[in-house]
Amino acid sequence: MEITGKIVQLLPLQTGQGKNGVWKKQDYIIEFGDQYPKKVCFNIWGDKIDTFDLKEGEEVKVDFDIESREFNGRWYTDVKAWNVSRPNGSVAPVNSAPLPKEEDFLSQAPGTDLPF
Repeated sequence: MEITGKIVQLLPLQTGQGKNGVWKKQDYIIEFGDQYPKKVCFNIWGDKIDTFDLKEGEEVKVDFDIESREFNGRWYTDVKAWNVSRPNGSVAPVNSAPLPKEEDFLSQAPGTDLPF
């Protein structure tokens, strides 16, 4: 499933210790719809939190799975995001530096002759 909207809130990062090691989870609130906007809380687990690097106010498309589970007679539902993209279709990597321009390489080269 997918939803497109604006990130309106980032909830505090949650971490813990499980049987497989340390885990982390981040919840986000996305708002979508025009005349009567709705909000949905979705979460991202593990290293994807840093990979997607979401900020409040960003327009995003979120691909997610919905899963419910029962605990002590109550049901809990999770909206787990597995992919997030920006409107231009890119997924922003964390701490990405801009690529150097071709002129930068040529100005650092000892000569302009290529060996081929």
